Amino acid sequence: MNADEIAAGRARWQARYDAARKRDADFTTLSGTPVEPVYGPPEGTDYPGFERIGWPGEFPYTRGLHPTGYRGRTWTIRQFAGFGNARQTNERYKMILGAGGGGLSVAFDMPTLMGRDSDDPQSLGEVGHCGVAVDSAADMELLFDGIDLAGVTTSMTISGPAVPVFCMYLVAAERQGADLSALDGTLQTDIFKEYIAQKEWLFDPEPHLRLIGDLMEYCAAEIPRYKPLSVSGYHIREAGSTAAQELAYTLADGFGYVELGLSRGMDVNVFAPGLSFFFDSHVDFFEEIAKFRAARRIWARWLRDVYGATSEKALWLRFHTQTAGVSLTAQQPVNNVVRTAVEALAAVLGGTNSLHTNALDETLALPTDSSAEIALRTQQVLMEEIGLTNVADPLGGSWYVEALTDRIEAEAEEIFARIHALGGEGPHAIGPMTSGILRGIEDGWFTGQIAESAFVYQQALEKGDKKIVGVNCHTGTVAKELEILRISHEVELEQRRVLAERKSGRDDARVRAAVEAMVAVSRTGENMIPAMLDAVRAEATLGEICDALRAEWGVYREPARF
Repeated sequence: MNADEIAAGRARWQARYDAARKRDADFTTLSGTPVEPVYGPPEGTDYPGFERIGWPGEFPYTRGLHPTGYRGRTWTIRQFAGFGNARQTNERYKMILGAGGGGLSVAFDMPTLMGRDSDDPQSLGEVGHCGVAVDSAADMELLFDGIDLAGVTTSMTISGPAVPVFCMYLVAAERQGADLSALDGTLQTDIFKEYIAQKEWLFDPEPHLRLIGDLMEYCAAEIPRYKPLSVSGYHIREAGSTAAQELAYTLADGFGYVELGLSRGMDVNVFAPGLSFFFDSHVDFFEEIAKFRAARRIWARWLRDVYGATSEKALWLRFHTQTAGVSLTAQQPVNNVVRTAVEALAAVLGGTNSLHTNALDETLALPTDSSAEIALRTQQVLMEEIGLTNVADPLGGSWYVEALTDRIEAEAEEIFARIHALGGEGPHAIGPMTSGILRGIEDGWFTGQIAESAFVYQQALEKGDKKIVGVNCHTGTVAKELEILRISHEVELEQRRVLAERKSGRDDARVRAAVEAMVAVSRTGENMIPAMLDAVRAEATLGEICDALRAEWGVYREPARF
């Protein structure tokens, strides 16, 4: 790009920056030196390839979605939390919000993630252990008791039974008297990554895609600010993928959901802004920053050039980041504070829109109040003390970071081509990327690629080529064992008792009729969300709703592979 084009771009950025709202804050160094809101090539100089870097708030958004960067709005501190029963988790949420957290993120226990009630025999021993137990709308009411759902953004990390859980969230908001059309938050709902990495599915892919399509339509029409899909790379990375694989598989899944919306006759400019993303931030500092920058660039180009989006907001890749759980070590766990801080710093320098920082003890158990506070304070130190919010994309133009960004983008494009090729000659009715994804799931291609990457890394660790402090180097320590949070078996007994009381006190005939009506709708082309809401309002439980749909649609069994 020549000097005149660069100057014209800077002038466009300046005009948008001047017109945008900025925070009332001190944008100087610790020594009091004023800093510019963005930096670029020196005036009057050519910079070949600068169109791929550009200016914040301009296509291809390599440097961020907004001309102001974090001067306009800082990232949302959204701590992921959930344990025991709804009342216990509600107390943790109030602690997080009271300590300065900007949004909530719900962690559900394994029975809930699998669409089973706490009294299901398969739930035995798991209730409340890896997240909060939610059996019905009554639990959702308790979960957010005293928290204004119309005034706080809420993320829910659940995919298989995401739609009935979302209906419970809506009913809880209704019972608070909230205006549902004004709700804001994110539901994960990403079923592709379940087949690829996390393995928390209920049905075959087709019924799940039916529900996701219904949810997209419902939210676009009724709750426009709510994001019904958070396409997740986090679990793909945690399963052992490389940074480029995480990026490519995640964006490919996102393209599949774009094809789903288009196949429903929806306007990409209307529904695409409702798609958000969820990435892992691992310990390789510069590689992670490059991954985030490449993600925005790829998404914007594909949405414009492949899927025909013309609205600026449809081109924006908005993403939440969580620091890498898989990087945490049980050995010398206090070191995890350092790892988490570095990973969080990479997420912020990569332009994340919201962030969760893991607690130092999460490799051993759910976080204690103390460790959760340290995780929260980690973000607050980054936000308030070290000058991170002064300059948009401060590493833009770094030879190393730009080279890494280009390389990860190129690797991702190669993977997209392979996924397309998997679809063969007869693409799925939804679209060609969807065809390739479904074939890759069926053939075990994704899981095989991830397993190979995980194996290569493990070999490097065992040879000592890759180092983990406290694990394969610097193993001596004077640290003592941590006190960890333990979930009492009484939590499960109490949850089962309360659930039995609720079932005995409701109108069973109304519940049965509502669930049967929902199943009847599932046999038509009608949107299922209103009927599912009616079942939830009647106090149908999560297990009852999911079991009725399992009976109708069957259960997915992963093919055995050797």
